[in-house]
Amino acid sequence: MMLNYLISLRKNEADKKGTIHDPESKLKIRVFDALTSPFRPKKGEVQYFVTAGDQTLAFQTEGYKKHKTILILHMIACYCVYLGLIEAQIHASWPY
Repeated sequence: MMLNYLISLRKNEADKKGTIHDPESKLKIRVFDALTSPFRPKKGEVQYFVTAGDQTLAFQTEGYKKHKTILILHMIACYCVYLGLIEAQIHASWPY
């Protein structure tokens, strides 16, 4: 089964900010460039971080309602592939 996610990016795609939408579960994941954008974890939402080379991206759910972890990770992985971040590593906490 292939899942289709919608990815919305801001006009300046180079800033790597956007939102991943899953039309089936209605879950959204916001993307932040953790090195240039203010990122504040929201209570009740799930956060993951991705490192790829010298980039660090933060991912935070919007509207989290006990969605399966595998769905969240798959959405993040698809986003990374879309951006060409093949060497991306997903972290459950801030990577040091």
